[in-house]
Amino acid sequence: MDGFDLAILAALQRDGAMTNAALAEVVNLSPSQISRRRMALEEAGIIEGYSARLSAQKLGYGLRAIVRVNLRSHGQEKENTFAHFVAAQPEVRSAFSVSGDADYVLDIRVRDLEAFSDFIHKDLLPHPQVAQVRSELVLKTLKDERGIDLPA
Repeated sequence: MDGFDLAILAALQRDGAMTNAALAEVVNLSPSQISRRRMALEEAGIIEGYSARLSAQKLGYGLRAIVRVNLRSHGQEKENTFAHFVAAQPEVRSAFSVSGDADYVLDIRVRDLEAFSDFIHKDLLPHPQVAQVRSELVLKTLKDERGIDLPA
């Protein structure tokens, strides 16, 4: 990967909908060179995909919570069961296995406090692997970067 590839990646992080012609102007390469490089970055798995950033708030998902979960017991089968459960929950936008005082941290997006309560009490707490749940409601987002800090 060279400086041209990094410039392509940086531009696509800012605007994933850029055409090869628009990228060519920014990066100072021909559109055909951009196309070849972009395809190579995609095939190498460096570019995993393209998406639009949506406003959860404007779409009616006004509550975000960070939920820390501890499991009752551990083992590959039990953790796989919990991972499948989490993957199937639309309220869970991100999930992480972590070190520290929790086994998992979940990023939850729901419409309101009632929907959050329903998710916790009807879905998460009844799961047979869940021993403890601790939640923090997000009051204000200070930073929510989704890209990677690329070298200049």
